[in-house]
Amino acid sequence: MAMTLRIVVPPHPLIAHWLTMLREAKTPAPLYAKGLEELGKWLTYEALRDWLPHRKEEVETLQGKSVGSVIESSIPLLALPQNAGGIELWHGGRNVLPNSSLCIGGVPNSITTNTGVIIYIDQISDGRDLFETLSILKRQDVEPRRIRVISAIAAKSGLQMLGENVPDLNIYCACIDAEITDKGEINPGIGNPSLRLSTKISTKN
Repeated sequence: MAMTLRIVVPPHPLIAHWLTMLREAKTPAPLYAKGLEELGKWLTYEALRDWLPHRKEEVETLQGKSVGSVIESSIPLLALPQNAGGIELWHGGRNVLPNSSLCIGGVPNSITTNTGVIIYIDQISDGRDLFETLSILKRQDVEPRRIRVISAIAAKSGLQMLGENVPDLNIYCACIDAEITDKGEINPGIGNPSLRLSTKISTKN
């Protein structure tokens, strides 16, 4: 695996808890969606820790002056959820994003040169879907250092493929599983998010 691929699996008990809810085959669709939402929130929080632009600012308190830190709102953030599971992850992530634009249905035709991009994808199996999105961003001159990937779970082989082809990429996920089945499913994995969320979607209708 390329040394420039940075994979962060935060050792947080809440992240482990919600991953377990996703793994459980009997978890109902509404709770499954909640699990993705919670992982999206906590993983986004971790991804922003050393990446979100900020500046020092002096403020006047009731007792005097203090120097603090504020988010640099002049630098835009773009959220790119991939598939239904990615949207659920973004639902959680937006709770900790100070300001961001949302793009559903693919990569926009134009991305400004200083925009930070956060890709939400429910799982990384063989890595091909994510690689396709990254390739589109590369053609728009969006460097991997401006990208953060948020995923509930990833397979080792998919990460290896990405590491060999995309330098300087940062991925935040709840777990790395070692195997992919003959059907292309991560083992033990979290099932097929689109299918497991379908009951929730049909109930809304």
